[in-house]
Amino acid sequence: MATRTERNEEKQKEIIREENREIRKKIVITIGKITLLIIIISLLFYLYTTYISSKLITVKEERIINEKIPSSFNGLKLIQISDIHYGSTIFKKDIKKLVNDINERNPDLVVFTGDLIDKNYKLKANEQEYLIKELTKIKTSIGKYAVRGEEDKNQFDTIMNQSQFTILNNSYDLIYNNSNNPILIVGINSTDAKIDEAFKYFSEPTHNSNIYTITLLHQPDLVDAIIDKYNSDLILAGHSHNGQINIPKIGGIIKKEGAEKYINEYYQLGETQLYISSGIGTNGIGFRLFCRPSINFFRLSSK
Repeated sequence: MATRTERNEEKQKEIIREENREIRKKIVITIGKITLLIIIISLLFYLYTTYISSKLITVKEERIINEKIPSSFNGLKLIQISDIHYGSTIFKKDIKKLVNDINERNPDLVVFTGDLIDKNYKLKANEQEYLIKELTKIKTSIGKYAVRGEEDKNQFDTIMNQSQFTILNNSYDLIYNNSNNPILIVGINSTDAKIDEAFKYFSEPTHNSNIYTITLLHQPDLVDAIIDKYNSDLILAGHSHNGQINIPKIGGIIKKEGAEKYINEYYQLGETQLYISSGIGTNGIGFRLFCRPSINFFRLSSK
């Protein structure tokens, strides 16, 4: 028969075992809560970066005021789209919505600044026809222009030409709007940039040295080489995706060749305004964070 001391010792051991069981139970519950919280946060992060930050297109509206703009262009609406990267996070229904978003704003000019099809995606014949059909639906009062990005191959020319875009391949065009005073639009092929050829207008004997000039290119780091030699009042570029992950007060953090110096959405370079589109699709990491896809919507005015 156990003595009183022995019974007390056994009782103490049972109390200690019970306390240990409670401690282990609390640890398991805590670990379970932390694990559940991590799962919820991870799921929310995935949903946000995949279906909100990477899918919901925002419209960035800016007013461009320059006394060189002819009065006949006052109120002109210019829309820039870039870096669709079809086959990344962008597919048929996204293209249809993009076209609707553009047409809702009744643009006068629409420009595309490169990278139509994602380099890792093999475009099917029916998808090519679909892209042509939808991009043809983009309606403007003046015209549609495009430049190539580094991922734009033979399909690009076919799709854009049949969609009634004018491809500016190191070339320019004069744009008129109900008067004899035009503005100049210049397009540079970023992968085979021939800047002097693109700005050949300024070597023409009848050129206007004070003409308002819009330049389209894909890789924004070409900007310095341009403005060192030529006047360009407004430069529209893509490629950087504004870093694709954009930290408040820091800016874009993912840099790419061709967009290492100029990555964020706006720069004032002397008399030149540089706007860089965040693009429509994604590449590389395949998602966005605090950097939603966008349409850039500009209204031009002389005052």
